[in-house]
Amino acid sequence: MENFEWNDDKNEKLKEERGISFEMAVKAILNSNLVKIEKNPSKKHLNQLMHIININNYCYLVPFVREKDKIFLKTIIPSRKATKKYIKNLSN
Repeated sequence: MENFEWNDDKNEKLKEERGISFEMAVKAILNSNLVKIEKNPSKKHLNQLMHIININNYCYLVPFVREKDKIFLKTIIPSRKATKKYIKNLSN
């Protein structure tokens, strides 16, 4: 099993501002709600990959860095574009 880590202050900020937490993201990943893993498209973050997860039929992007024995989660971004691409297509 993968070891997930994150910044606790960032987690509190996500809870307050977006109503989501890293714990929810990890639960989605472990419960097979991982839609896809892809490279982070940002040229600033070439070392990052991105989990695309489904929580309550909405996609969230979770950039991360894979280190030796852990996965460090950076943030959680709600994505209308990914929801339209991955979730809406499943219901058609």
